[in-house]
Amino acid sequence: MKEIALYSVPAFGVLALIYMAIKSSWVTKQDAGDEKMRELSGYIADGAIAFLKAEWKILSYFAIIAAIILGWSGTLVENSSPVIAIAFIIGAVLSALAGYIGMKIATQANVRTAQAARISLSKALDVSFIGGCVMGMGVAGLAVFGLGGLFIVFYFMFVGDAAANGHEMEKALEVLAGFSLGAESIALFARVGGGIYTKAADVGADLVGKVEAGIPEDDVRNPATIADNVGDNVGDVAGMGADLFGSYVATILATMVLGREIDASSDEFGGLSPILLPMLIAGFGIVFSMIGTLFVRVQKETDSVQNALNMGNWSSIFLTALAAPALAVWMLPQNMSIRGVEFTSMDVVWAILIGLVVGTAMSMVTEYYTAMGKRPVNSIVQQSSTGHATNIIGGLSVGMESTTIPILILAAGIYGSFHFAGLYGVAIAAAGMMATTAMQLAIDAFGPIADNAGGIAEMSGLPKEVRERTDNLDAVGNTTAATGKGFAIASAALTSLALFAAFVGVSKITAIDIFKANVLAGLFVGAMIPFIFSALAIAAVGKAAMAMVNEVRRQFREIPGIMEYKAKPEYEKCVAISTQASIREMIAPGLIALLVPIVVGFIFGPEVLGGLLAGVTVSGVLMGIFQSNAGGAWDNAKKSFEKGAKIMTANGEEIFYKGSEPHKASVTGDTVGDPFKDTSGPSMNILIKLMSIVSLVIAPHIAEDSSNNSHTQDTKKIEPKNEIVVANTNTVMQRVK
Repeated sequence: MKEIALYSVPAFGVLALIYMAIKSSWVTKQDAGDEKMRELSGYIADGAIAFLKAEWKILSYFAIIAAIILGWSGTLVENSSPVIAIAFIIGAVLSALAGYIGMKIATQANVRTAQAARISLSKALDVSFIGGCVMGMGVAGLAVFGLGGLFIVFYFMFVGDAAANGHEMEKALEVLAGFSLGAESIALFARVGGGIYTKAADVGADLVGKVEAGIPEDDVRNPATIADNVGDNVGDVAGMGADLFGSYVATILATMVLGREIDASSDEFGGLSPILLPMLIAGFGIVFSMIGTLFVRVQKETDSVQNALNMGNWSSIFLTALAAPALAVWMLPQNMSIRGVEFTSMDVVWAILIGLVVGTAMSMVTEYYTAMGKRPVNSIVQQSSTGHATNIIGGLSVGMESTTIPILILAAGIYGSFHFAGLYGVAIAAAGMMATTAMQLAIDAFGPIADNAGGIAEMSGLPKEVRERTDNLDAVGNTTAATGKGFAIASAALTSLALFAAFVGVSKITAIDIFKANVLAGLFVGAMIPFIFSALAIAAVGKAAMAMVNEVRRQFREIPGIMEYKAKPEYEKCVAISTQASIREMIAPGLIALLVPIVVGFIFGPEVLGGLLAGVTVSGVLMGIFQSNAGGAWDNAKKSFEKGAKIMTANGEEIFYKGSEPHKASVTGDTVGDPFKDTSGPSMNILIKLMSIVSLVIAPHIAEDSSNNSHTQDTKKIEPKNEIVVANTNTVMQRVK
């Protein structure tokens, strides 16, 4: 049974890659439209490839240097190996490849979606969603194949016939953490770089084109419009693909590391069942995501696209809810324990179900706060009637309010899953939530494809009904994108807690005492990091957008005939501005995530690093939810005016459309929200996971110093009567005399 379970994991990955190839072939066989449509699509594809080449050039230097350092560090401690450098390189390459696959198919599906929209809404949805499926299956397939394949190699290299929960397995998983570190490192740079690119172009195109020149969105006369459409691919597709690839891998790895601590020698899998379970749940989740795609259909123009996507999503979640518990009961021994918490296989079942409920609930709450027609977005629409400032105030308040219910859901999920199966329960809940990542990504990626299709339709001068169909898809895509980001943040919170627990175990610390001055200082510094990270990312968008605005103004001023369609804008110059700015500005935020845990861990020890991780996780989750939801709500408030928004005025209820003063105020809000929802907000989940993974990788190196950090000079001098201790045995605060 052990061999069957071991080899079936990469087999699931191969199955996903085969499915991806079949669907990719179907998309490329669809009609790509007339010559003008193909020309515009070519500009977008060329710009996206140019960006990825420039980004990969910089990241290759980073990957080589980091791999050399990791390989050298692997020789210094017993619980690691120089092989970790190879795992890191493979993780980095597959993460980049996952983003490339998504971007490649998106730049082929966009023009075909525009052409399909000339036929029907149903056909346009088919092309855009199947394009998203290619990305989803590619990401999930590469992740499961890479993780499962490397685990087999490291298992036979380091473990062999040794105990599944012994020192040898700890070493194998420590080396495997290099794979996750490589994936998350590339994901962070790809997400931040892509986000800066897309929002610099978007803001520049909107401010000069729509606000100053008064021309429609995606007008062919706007020099920044090609860069804007390129940005949708490098940010929302390639960046998101690398992002969820890293999240997927980190979630599974965290559960495996904690599973090693469970004595499962009585199972039929050589004691490997708690380690193999999360990988097999991910494998079956791929199959259920494939089945779920069959339910994404609309028959009539009036059918709800959102309902069609929800049907596919809920069906895959429902199938996972049936199969994952059965898998847990079949594989796991009846009685287990981890760090003093005893639980049964049925307790693990409940933890998995909690994870699925949390993921679904987070998606529903995010949809409520960002969807057109709902109370939060309508409130921003109403406040747009009194100007730009009140629109900004409304969006900020919606974003802040939107953190309340998700945090309560997360807190309940953490408490419930821990109640049933301890820290392993929290980790397996995250694994259950991430099981349908392929479907989540398919739904997420269809949005940028539809957005690009609308741009191509506008620039090509296609009939009005074509743009109406693509706008229908795009509006739903804004909501699904926000929902996907909410899902990613929720999984990041659970995964980071599991990685945090794994770090505590590997670093051999017994408690994190927040009464100690250095630990409390670490907590505050950690809470600050998401703010400075966001500041750098948003400032980068602002700088690049200023350069874009000046370039677009220059072309309007110096190239005669642009506004009369007699001259072609210099699109390539705007593409170059976004490319150069994003590559330059992505470095500083990325280095914060990588270097801060190393500096704190080696100088101040694992206990202070634990306090830092706690601060980063809590602050980062809140910042991620706030920024993503505020940006999504601002965006759909703007789109509400495209169909006609009803606003109460002194004269009674009036309907306002594009070009009205309330619409201009909503454009300002959307411009402010762009870096929130597409640059800094979605980067929060990578930030908190990457810092936890870096801490896990360096844990064997700083573990020997833990005894030196158990008491500070201050706590030796003063013995408090009551002391709050966060203990890794039960992860709850206990008051001890």
